Amino acid sequence: MPSTSPAPNTTLPAAWTNSSPPEMPLFHRFALLDEELYAAFPGLWLALMAVHGLIFLAGLVLNGLALYVFGCRTRAKTPSVIYTINLVVTDLLVGLSLPTRFAVFYGARGCPSCALPHVFGYFLNMHCSILFLTCICVDRYLAIVRPDGSRRWRQPACARAVCAFVWLAAGAVTLSVLGVTATGGPCCRILALTVLEFLLPLLVISIFTGRIVCALSRPGLLRQGRRRRVRAVQLLLTVLVIFLVCFTPFHARQVAVALRPDVPHHASLVVYHVAVTLSSLNSCMDPIVYCFVTSSFQATVRSLFRPRGAEREPHGCDAVSVHKSSKGRGHHHILGPRPQALSQALANGPEA
Repeated sequence: MPSTSPAPNTTLPAAWTNSSPPEMPLFHRFALLDEELYAAFPGLWLALMAVHGLIFLAGLVLNGLALYVFGCRTRAKTPSVIYTINLVVTDLLVGLSLPTRFAVFYGARGCPSCALPHVFGYFLNMHCSILFLTCICVDRYLAIVRPDGSRRWRQPACARAVCAFVWLAAGAVTLSVLGVTATGGPCCRILALTVLEFLLPLLVISIFTGRIVCALSRPGLLRQGRRRRVRAVQLLLTVLVIFLVCFTPFHARQVAVALRPDVPHHASLVVYHVAVTLSSLNSCMDPIVYCFVTSSFQATVRSLFRPRGAEREPHGCDAVSVHKSSKGRGHHHILGPRPQALSQALANGPEA
C-alpha cells in the first residue's frame, strides 16, 4: 500500500509539495509510485525492475509446470490439490501483472485509470496467495491430526466452495483497501485489514505447525504415519518462511505508515518498493510448497524430463491385490511396473 505521507511529485501543484496532500483514494497514490521512485532513484528503480523480470520468468516456468502437473497429470483432485491449483493460478497472475506494469509506465504515465489492471490484480493476487497458503496448511493439519473428525469437511465440493469464497473475499478486501481515502492521519482501517488478512492467517499457521510438531512426538507411530507428519511439518515450516520473507516486510511497512504518517517520504517510498519486490518473490518460492502437497509431485516432474522410452517411475496408485487360489492359498501380485512400487507406496502412505 502506498504511503500516506506527502509525495513530492513534480507533476503536482507547488502548494501540495509543502503541505499535506489532498484527500484521494489510495489507488490514485499507487498509480504514481513507479514514477516517484524513477524520479528520485532511477538506478534503484531499474535494478528492482530487473529483479521483477527474473521473478516473472522463473515464476512463469515453475508455476506453468506445476499447473500442468496438478491439472493434467494428477488424477485425484483432493482438497489439497484443489487449493494448490488455485495458488498456482494466483502466482501466475502475479507474474503476468508485471508486463502490464511496464506498459503503463512506458506508455501511459500519469493515467491512474490505466494502472487499475496492474494495481488491482497485484493486490488481489497477494491476498489470495496468503489465504490459499493458509487453506493448504489447515487442510494438512486436519488430514494428519484430525483425520476422522474432519472427513466430512475435507471433500472436493467443500474445497471448491472455499476457493470461491477466498476469491470473493480477497476481491472485497482489495477494493476496500484501494478505496480508502488518505487524509494524512493514522488509518485505523488499514490496521484492521492488516490484522484480518495477514496476522490472523500467520497465527493460524503458527498454531497448527506447533500442533503437528506435538503430534510427531506421540509414541507408537508407524513409519508410514510419521513420514506423513514429517512432510506436513516441512510444508507448514516452508509456508512460515514464505510469510516471514515475502509478506511480513510489506505489512510491517503498512502498519508503520498507518501509525506514523509523518515518516520521511523518500524512506517510505524505497521501503515500499523493496517490500513489493519481496512479496512478488513468493511466486517463485511457492513451488517448494508443491513438493510437500503430494508425495508423487517430484516423481511426476522428473518423469516429464526423462528421455522417451526410459523406465517409468512408480506412482502411489500402484496397488497390491490378493487372489485366493482354489486351495485357499494367497498369491500376491504387484499391479505396477516393477516390484519397488509396493515399498514406495507403503513408505509414502496414502494421500489425504
